[in-house]
Amino acid sequence: MTFGFAPSSAASLSTSAASVHRVLEPAEWAAAGIPLLRNPREVVSGLHARHRPGPATGVIAVLDPDERLRASASFTRRPSPADGWMFRNALLDQLRRVIPHDLRRRTPVRTAVLLYCRDGDARWTEEDGAWMWGLRDACTLHGLRCGAYITLTRDGWQVLGEGRGGRRPNTGSPPELFGAAETPPLPPRTGGAASEVLRRAAAR
Repeated sequence: MTFGFAPSSAASLSTSAASVHRVLEPAEWAAAGIPLLRNPREVVSGLHARHRPGPATGVIAVLDPDERLRASASFTRRPSPADGWMFRNALLDQLRRVIPHDLRRRTPVRTAVLLYCRDGDARWTEEDGAWMWGLRDACTLHGLRCGAYITLTRDGWQVLGEGRGGRRPNTGSPPELFGAAETPPLPPRTGGAASEVLRRAAAR
């Protein structure tokens, strides 16, 4: 005879309720005041060109106030149920690897965005809701502002909760040339009135 403890119905309900709370619905995400990207296609194209993500691959990126990329990391999701708590831990681990936290700041300055490449179409899924929950919580624990959650599918890319998206890049498209995805840096300034004054002073 074997003795054991079967989970009570109350425990099952408690576990189910906890899982539900670790998923954000699109309406909750839209109401959370997530800052809008000024140029989402540029951000998506730049991350796609850098990391070339395949299905079940996420790219977490940290942007400065001018939307310049400060750090990014890609990772592959392990096969497991969609759980925002587990996703939060995975994102937090990647953030800690690539950039120091900003917990000493009173107000977050840098913003983290998540690009997630997956199978299926662009419609919201429970997995997306778990990633949203995980991104929001990871940003809080790392002292960052929670930014956009972007899916990349065969149909293209989409910023969930905003209704903005495009057909390229997608899961089947080759990465764009890096220069086409980003504005090239301005060349160093030379010459001008100040340089002329310094040149004359040095010649004396």
